[in-house]
Amino acid sequence: MSWPILSVTTFLPLVGALFIMLMHSDGEAEKRNARWIALWTTLITFAISLILLYRFDPASAEFQFVEKRPWLAGAITYHMGVDGISLPFLILTTALMPVCIIASWLPIQHRVKEYMAAFLVLETLMVGTFAALDLVLFYLFFEGGLIPMFLIIGVWGGPRRVYASFKFFLYTFLGSVLMLLAIMAMYWNAGTTEIPALLRHGFPRDLQTWAWLAFLASFAVKLPMWPVHTWLPDAHVEAPTAGSVILAAILLKMGGYGFLRFSLPMFPAASHDLAPLIFALSVVAVIYTSLVALAQEDMKKLIAYSSVGHMGFVTMGIFAATAQGVAGGIFQMISHGIVSAALFLCVGVVYDRMHTREIAAYGGLVNRMPLYAAAFMVFTLANLGLPGTTGFIGEFLTLIGTFRINTWVAALVTTGTILSAAYALWLYRKVIFGPLTKPTLAAIKDLNYREIITLGPLVVLTILFGIYPKPVIDLSAASVAQLLDNYERAIGAAKTAALLAH
Repeated sequence: MSWPILSVTTFLPLVGALFIMLMHSDGEAEKRNARWIALWTTLITFAISLILLYRFDPASAEFQFVEKRPWLAGAITYHMGVDGISLPFLILTTALMPVCIIASWLPIQHRVKEYMAAFLVLETLMVGTFAALDLVLFYLFFEGGLIPMFLIIGVWGGPRRVYASFKFFLYTFLGSVLMLLAIMAMYWNAGTTEIPALLRHGFPRDLQTWAWLAFLASFAVKLPMWPVHTWLPDAHVEAPTAGSVILAAILLKMGGYGFLRFSLPMFPAASHDLAPLIFALSVVAVIYTSLVALAQEDMKKLIAYSSVGHMGFVTMGIFAATAQGVAGGIFQMISHGIVSAALFLCVGVVYDRMHTREIAAYGGLVNRMPLYAAAFMVFTLANLGLPGTTGFIGEFLTLIGTFRINTWVAALVTTGTILSAAYALWLYRKVIFGPLTKPTLAAIKDLNYREIITLGPLVVLTILFGIYPKPVIDLSAASVAQLLDNYERAIGAAKTAALLAH
């Protein structure tokens, strides 16, 4: 491999953003050019990421497409690479960005140039997060993503956008400061910040616990786990449609990815001992947020709370530390990325027409919008985990994986699937079915071509991966097997050491 394909995939959007910001033209021409540059940049980035996918060897658990250059003070390197755990998230990111640009084509009319540039900068930071193989580099990308998202919510959001954007920023930033302290402690102990070396380094038991808790503080806010999830509904409600899509589909997944990349493999003994804490938080998240979702009057808030519930399945599966649990956690994140993105796009479709997200303002839309009703139905059923959709496979695998470890946790979380059916079907019935009595809805139009282009591929993926999940699961299988193999060995060694000490 002669050219640095990962760096190109990561920094190409940044080049597009610079192009947009340096462009000078008047009014409408400027808006049009900004949109087209953003769209072509994201499409080319997606195409290059597909070359990564094509050349990736799923049978190998090692990092591939590795690039390494000295960078800061001799200790910190510019080190990039992907394995079977990070590649699916990287592809999900590059695939959803063109969808976001198309979804923002007409709804965003003021400061279009800055909006498109913010999205492209955000793409670079998100791809970098999944491709970084140095702790400091990872931290910079991970935290950097806050800034464009803060601007997207704060400038183009709803009426309470300033409150929502500050809450989002402060919550996420506070958790990450603790992670930075843990990164320093790990460097002092291991003498390196390179992730492949740290994965092989055995950290002492007491440092494991503290570092694990520090990383939990950061990832729990990002993922959002209960009780640090309260920024998410506010951020979603105020964010523009494409902002919600990226927030739900990609930014939330960075927390789950962090658990898989750092918490489980680097602090195995702490992960094993503190797993009951994660199980407890996951059970509360699934049941509590599903009940809260039932009481919502705003469509976006309902979907935002359902996201917190679905992430409860992910944390439960990952910390069950079984092959099905971890594979299910990864699949559930990819599936949720597709389905929640699509649900927020669906809300955006009716919001663009009626300028309200109140559930009570709708009803009987099937009479005027049959295509919309069909697409919305596919995503609603995937959201509640109907067999034959992607939602089912992730939930089912995480439940099987957890059931082998702890039957009570699995049984309690299963009630969440029943509750998710309750709120998802309630929302669908209120918005889509019934007589079309409200006079404001009499002239509402069905999906246009732009909306069909954004929702169509997501419908196909939702059903395709629901029936044939093999490509996603096979991609990460070798990396997951290696992760769990190392984890089991570390736990075994820790138990032996404890017995000898005793």
